[in-house]
Amino acid sequence: MFKKILLALDCSEMGKHIFEQGVALAKMTGASLLLLHVLSTEEEGSPYIPVSTFDYYPGMWNQVSESHIQEWEKWKNQGVEMLQSFCAQANTAAVNTEFRQIPGSPSRVICDLAGNWGADLIVIGRRGHSGLAELLLGSVSNYVLHHAPCSVYVVQLPIDDKKAEVVRESASASTGS
Repeated sequence: MFKKILLALDCSEMGKHIFEQGVALAKMTGASLLLLHVLSTEEEGSPYIPVSTFDYYPGMWNQVSESHIQEWEKWKNQGVEMLQSFCAQANTAAVNTEFRQIPGSPSRVICDLAGNWGADLIVIGRRGHSGLAELLLGSVSNYVLHHAPCSVYVVQLPIDDKKAEVVRESASASTGS
């Protein structure tokens, strides 16, 4: 059935659900896992640079740039720690597992790596954005569904987690962050 399963993970609760379902699939089929975290400013919680600030205060670039580099390194390390932890858990469960952290556009990196690695299945999450949110934010899962070189299994957030996500999105929208 499946010999190679690519798990596209992020540092959210969704990443944990994807991992759990991916390990279960790998155990049932005897497949190997490749855990992937794409370093991207598109991921919720990732550091970003407020570019418009430099139009008004060009002298701030060096200070902001140094701060951004430090935040980005912290973000990278957090991703590697997540991958190492998941990899150890999967290996303990007798699932042959490796991991990679790659910078880039999540949609393209996932599809390219799946093709290059020879994945039989991609396991990816879907946050459930719709309407304007999906139009503005895009949909990694939608892109992967239409461009993947193999089958794609889409993990939905459990109902309780969806409610918590909606509350967080509403709070973020109302505070402007």
